[in-house]
Amino acid sequence: MLLIVAAVVVIIAGLQAAGAIILPILVAIFLAVICMPPVAWLQRRGFPDWAAVVVVFVAVFVVFIGLSFVVTSSIAQFQTQLPLYEDRLQEMFNGLVTWLQSHGIEVSSANVREQFDSKRLTGLITRGLSAFTMVLSNTFLVMLTVVFVLSEAAGMPRKIRAMVGDPDADVSWSSSVLGDLRTYLAVKTQCSLMIAIPVTIMLKLVGVDYAILWGLLAFLLNYIPNLGSIIAAIPPILLTLLMMGLGWGIAVAAGYLAFNFIVGNMLEPRMMGRRLGLSTLVVFLSMVFWGWVWGPVGMVLSVPLTMIVKILLEHTEDLKWVAILLGPAPEDPDRCTDES
Repeated sequence: MLLIVAAVVVIIAGLQAAGAIILPILVAIFLAVICMPPVAWLQRRGFPDWAAVVVVFVAVFVVFIGLSFVVTSSIAQFQTQLPLYEDRLQEMFNGLVTWLQSHGIEVSSANVREQFDSKRLTGLITRGLSAFTMVLSNTFLVMLTVVFVLSEAAGMPRKIRAMVGDPDADVSWSSSVLGDLRTYLAVKTQCSLMIAIPVTIMLKLVGVDYAILWGLLAFLLNYIPNLGSIIAAIPPILLTLLMMGLGWGIAVAAGYLAFNFIVGNMLEPRMMGRRLGLSTLVVFLSMVFWGWVWGPVGMVLSVPLTMIVKILLEHTEDLKWVAILLGPAPEDPDRCTDES
């Protein structure tokens, strides 16, 4: 037992130390899985394998370069505006203290400044955005890995048969695992777009700074169920409060709430299905663990990584019960009968 615990500690330390290399590769693998349906669609239209991969690669490369430019330029502008945001945030806290004191609630200004340090809050947002910049800065490595993964995907079943030493071996389970993962990532990507696009339009119409950056943040953090949408809404809502006042801040918060409720509670469960879902506790624990290992990017990748483990376990007889524990609670058949 001590040997196993020591091995786990060494592995986790290695993952933390190699995060700068592992994270871009993981991002590339997930991008390649998402890109496989367009590649297959082009192949069915008569494109050669290499041409389909090149067309999809160029499209993804252009999008990735554009996003890298938007994120890096927005973060640079955000950092130049930090003193202004910190001063306004401090003014808001001072106004809150004055309002509480005027209503007979004695609050120490020093305690409020200590608990709500504006520099600490803005620094936290900056560090979170810089973590995504680290991944985007490795554009060449990510795109190169995407090409290799796409080119290797078609021959993977033959490699598995050669690995087990049986040219007639049944490797349909590998296609099933990849299909489930592709379905999960495709649905999450579609739902993330259905949130990010209206959020960006709303912020643009309201006049909030860096609307495209906050829309991209909503897109990425939507891969974290339940908590991701809340985390993504905090910076733009806070920025709206600072720049435009309480009324507009409440309006932006209501818009986020409406978009996330419609997509997260109504559309996504129908598109995803319960079989590809995860327990809320598992989502939270995986987000805490991978966030501790790899920071904000690890939080975004936490659910896809846990989903891969769940899908793999579902296709094994001995450990299928672990996959059931990782998923949501099954519906009560008696309740379903009563409702019908």
